[in-house]
This record gives sequence, C-alpha cells and structure tokens, in this order.
Amino acid sequence: MPVVDPADVEEPAPPPRPSFLASLFSSTAVWILVIDVLLVIIFGFISINHTFWSIASLQVIGLDSATALILAVGIALLLGAGEIDLSVGAGLLLSSVYGGKVIIDLAGSGTLFAALVGLVVCLAVGAAIGLVNAVIVTRLHVSSLIATLATLGIATGIANIATGGTDLTGIPVALQDNFGVRAVASIPLPALVALVVWALAWFLFRTTRYGLRILALGSSRSAAERSGIRVKVQLATAFVIVGALAGLAGFIDLTRFATTNLAGHQTDALAAITAAVIGGTSLFGGRVSVGGVLTGTLLAVILQDGLVVVGLLPFYQLIAVGVVLVAAVFLDTRRTSGTLRLRR
Repeated sequence: MPVVDPADVEEPAPPPRPSFLASLFSSTAVWILVIDVLLVIIFGFISINHTFWSIASLQVIGLDSATALILAVGIALLLGAGEIDLSVGAGLLLSSVYGGKVIIDLAGSGTLFAALVGLVVCLAVGAAIGLVNAVIVTRLHVSSLIATLATLGIATGIANIATGGTDLTGIPVALQDNFGVRAVASIPLPALVALVVWALAWFLFRTTRYGLRILALGSSRSAAERSGIRVKVQLATAFVIVGALAGLAGFIDLTRFATTNLAGHQTDALAAITAAVIGGTSLFGGRVSVGGVLTGTLLAVILQDGLVVVGLLPFYQLIAVGVVLVAAVFLDTRRTSGTLRLRR
C-alpha cells in the first residue's frame, strides 16, 4: 500500500468569506430597520394629508421612543444574562412619583436645582427597586419572573398610596419647555439622552469584560461559575442598572408630561421585551443585539403611533404589540433551533 506524504496532501480551501452586503442583510437588526422604513412609508401614504411624514409627527416618534429605548436596553441586558424584569414599568412609575414630589417641593429654589435633585431621586428609587429584585433572585433564589412580577405589584401599589390614586400636579412648566419637549436640530432632547444610553450599551457589550460576563451567564450559568465569575454580584449589578434605567425613564416621562401617569405604564415591560427580542436578543440568554434593540424599539413605536394617526382605537395597539411579541418569540425559538432552556 503506497505511503502518502502529508506534505503532498492539499488542505481544503477555507470557505469564501461572505460579502459585505451578504453580512449586512443577514443581520436581524438590518431587516427590522427595513421594516421600520416600510412602515413609515405606508403610514405616511394612508394618513390624512400625509401627516405621518411631518416633522412634528416624527418628533413624537422620537419622544415616544426615548423611554421605550431606555427600558429596552435594560431588558436586553438582563435577557443576555438569562434573566428578566417585569417591573420596569412600575419602577418608572414609582420613581416619577417620588422624583415629582421632590421637584414640586423644591420648585421655589429654582427649576434647575429642583430638576437635578429630582433626577437623583428618580435614579435612586429605580436602583432601589432593582436592588430588591437582585436580593430576591440571588439570595432567596426566587426566579426573576416571579420576583419582578411581585415587585411590579408592590411598586405600583406604593405609587398609588403615595399619590392617593391621583396624578401629581405642580411640576414646573419650565422643566417641560427646557427639556421634556425641547428639540436640538429637530431631535427631541429626551431622544438624544436615550441614544446616549443605547451607545453606552453598545460600548459595554462590544468592549468590556462586564458585557462578556453578562453573556457568559446567559450562555451557561454553571460554566460561568466554574470560570470564576462572581455570578451573584454580576446579576445584582445588572438588576440595579436596569432599575436605574427605569428611574431615568421615569424622569424623562415626568418632564415630558409635567405630571405622572399612574394608569399608563402597565404594558411597558411587554413593549420593552418585544423590542429587544424582535431585534435579535435571545429570550433564553447568551445573545444580545444592541443594534436590534434600537430598530426593534422603533418598530414598536412606529406601529403604535401609526395606528393612532390612521384613526384606530388604542385597543388595536395592544393587539398589534401582542402579535409582534408572539412573532418575536417564534423567530427566537427558530434561531435557537427550538431548544428551550430553563434557567434557575
């Protein structure tokens, strides 16, 4: 039998690298962006006098996207770690209640001073809710689904008790004029703040060890523990960050409307999860698409605002968001080959 010299054996050629366009259009975030653009075109054509294309209408989309994007970034962070937070809407609400009370009390000391203290209070209240969630999950070993469902109810109840069930009044109008609805180069300031938060999330997952460790927790909790990652500390910081982001969203919501909205945040967590998952973040952990969080948020907001502009009742918005969420989860399970992984 002849002996073959290994040096004479040709190695198989490496597979050709996909072209730039092929790589681009294999991204879920890019396809969602295409859908976003198509929806804007469609709603613009069918809206009366094409009002959906007006600067004012696009600014409303930007304002609505601000709080939604901040919450979606937080949800994506936890989903990457294989956890979830259903209390972000309640965190937004409770932080806006106590932040608003402080702003009203300090209004006589100057709007800027009152706003800065109110912002700190909003962030602190949100972070405190995140810390409570972290303790329940990491110390009491309750699943994040149940833990945050419980704190959702608790925080909502406290917000209603603190206000007597009525929305706050007396927020300085100057705060609304100078930040809540103000625009720079036609871009609302709250939207710019949300974009900064989104950019920081991109930086975190692209360049930092913290982001890699978050994804490691979502990929395999046991492997993360064996590699020396302090799992409880990592999860605790993630919950606190998400809570603080909810507090920031609460401050933006407060400055935009110059009041609280006790009855308006029940579906915030649903919308944030939908935006993150439809954009490519895995519902089962280990994968976060920061670009998809942005395009997924825009999809939900454009769909919601477009239905309003064309004259459909708000109830249709809930149906649309629910349908999009089902589609998002279906696509996510297909991406993970139908393997549902339950995490402790």
